[in-house]
Amino acid sequence: MGGMARTGAGRTGDTGRTGGRAGAAVKGARRPEVRLPALEPFGGGGLEPDGDYDGVEWRDLDLAGQDGGGARFMDCALTGCALDGTRLRRARFLDSVLTGPRGVGTDLAEATLRDVELLDARLGGAQLYGAVLERVVVRGGKIDYLNLRQARLRDVVFEGCVLVEPDFGGARLERVEFVDCALKAADFTAATLTDVDLRGAAELGLAGGVDRLSGAVISPAQLLDLAAVLAAELGIRVEG
Repeated sequence: MGGMARTGAGRTGDTGRTGGRAGAAVKGARRPEVRLPALEPFGGGGLEPDGDYDGVEWRDLDLAGQDGGGARFMDCALTGCALDGTRLRRARFLDSVLTGPRGVGTDLAEATLRDVELLDARLGGAQLYGAVLERVVVRGGKIDYLNLRQARLRDVVFEGCVLVEPDFGGARLERVEFVDCALKAADFTAATLTDVDLRGAAELGLAGGVDRLSGAVISPAQLLDLAAVLAAELGIRVEG
């Protein structure tokens, strides 16, 4: 694991990406640059509330139902772990890589993820309401019913993943990109969007909050796909 490194070049200030208000450039998300040191295998036992983990690797472990609430994970890797009902409320993941996590009902409410890569996740009903995500890449995998209500997302990229009924209600999104991913029945009710780039979404379906898209940029093709939803929001009758 010592040679494990995943880097991403930020695209902030890419003047070629235009759209939105008066053709202003869309500010690209800054991607994390995660370079993990040599890691120590987790010594066994369970997660501890308010634990402090630095340079630790969890590999192919069953962490279902364990409680790591308030714990700090610094320069850590979780690979192929089961997180069914795992309690990580208010945990902090810093400069870490989570690869292939799977589980239902993982509790990450009010957690902090900063400079984190979440790869090939298979999660259902993950709770991240009130969480803070900064310089995070979510790449690959499928997440059903992701709860990001009241969360704060800044410099976040969703890439090559499938999000089924994600809930961004009341969340604040700044410099967030959706690249080659599917957004199915996404809810942006009461959300605040700034420099949110939806043009790269392979599928864009909205269940609510179409009126909150003023801070986002979409493609002409997506505009046509959303025409019926926009007409309904504006009270326009379309007949013919």
